[in-house]
Amino acid sequence: MLTSLGLGSLDDLFTQIPADVRLGRALSLPDGISEQELLADLSALARRDRSCDDLVCFAGAGAYDHFLPSVVWALAGRSEFSTSYTPYQPELSQGVLQGLFEYQSMICELTAMDVSNASLYDGSTALVEAVNMTRGGSRTRVIVSGAVDARHVETLATYGRGSGAVPEVLPAEAGLTPIPEIGSDAAALIVQHPNRYGLLEDVAPLAQAAHAAGAKLIQVFDPMSLGILRPPGELGADIAVAEGQPLGNPLNYGGPYLGVIAARMADVRKMPGRIVGETVDVEGRAGYVLTLQAREQHIRREKATSNICTNQTLMALAATIHLAWLGPDGLAELGRQCAAKAAFAHERLTAVDGVASAFPGAAFFKEFAVRVPRPATEVRDALVDRGFLAGVPVPDDPELLLIAVTERRTRAEIDGLAEAMAEVLR
Repeated sequence: MLTSLGLGSLDDLFTQIPADVRLGRALSLPDGISEQELLADLSALARRDRSCDDLVCFAGAGAYDHFLPSVVWALAGRSEFSTSYTPYQPELSQGVLQGLFEYQSMICELTAMDVSNASLYDGSTALVEAVNMTRGGSRTRVIVSGAVDARHVETLATYGRGSGAVPEVLPAEAGLTPIPEIGSDAAALIVQHPNRYGLLEDVAPLAQAAHAAGAKLIQVFDPMSLGILRPPGELGADIAVAEGQPLGNPLNYGGPYLGVIAARMADVRKMPGRIVGETVDVEGRAGYVLTLQAREQHIRREKATSNICTNQTLMALAATIHLAWLGPDGLAELGRQCAAKAAFAHERLTAVDGVASAFPGAAFFKEFAVRVPRPATEVRDALVDRGFLAGVPVPDDPELLLIAVTERRTRAEIDGLAEAMAEVLR
């Protein structure tokens, strides 16, 4: 290599680096060790780290500690689902295609919408794709409620710098979305229900306001809430999106997760990714194929609706198995348990001296915000030392702590959190 470059030594490779910033001395590194010794050292370091598995989890804000039945990954991990990456050849991919068809069907039933696709990266990118579906002609403005998850808004802003769809944030009032003035140039109004504070929005009037101005209503929803809350389709949403992590997927240090999107049939040709359809073969037997693929890998780039060139098939399959395991009655029972336990936790925590409800009297599902008399990050860290991952500080209010209570939490754990909170604040 040096000969080809016309150089005399290895040092000549680095002459472009000024001499005064070069190291100029040997590094003080220990002698090499064996793999066995290295693994022992790493294991010792790992034991010093506090695992989240050791903590009682009351954190949420978009990723939730729901019960994950063993059957989900016992089935999702089977070899017959480990097929080729992209199911272009239906004769070789009937298992995966049928699984995705069932997933789409379940999402449509869950949301009361007409059509769903075969999944996106995560909830934030699903929302970006939903916005792309609404824009056209002179309608370029996107109004997003200030009660929508801030990470969704950040992702929208990032994508919008290229597409021109910079979100206009509508400030929340007492944690809820006010009915805005929507002009004729607005493409979409985005709301979240339950919202970033865990509160239940009154979606129907917001949908009516959007439709009166000719705009679409996009609703961000929690799939685990739809056993007890009305689905987006019944509330007037035109497009519904969600983070699918609670369905069959563990917290897993931030991913991979699952983007859920569903829409009305009128918008089916604007949907990104893939849509799997059911058909019959020449002998009349049921079969599954990729029906619509409006992405740039399949059609001319200028006609593509999205540049997303993959999907979260394994995560979608896990969601399908989890929904099948729950069934309608199980999903309703899960929702009732979340709501009841969250209400109990709210009552116990707000009885602690110094803790107050952030939004007194407001209805919530499984998540709520409390106000504490010290910075929420300090309170959270102190509770970690007492065995509780107590919640997520709200970025724009340093004294708000967002607490999530799923069906996994017990009365004893909730009582323990309240007692630990009282000790920390004393």
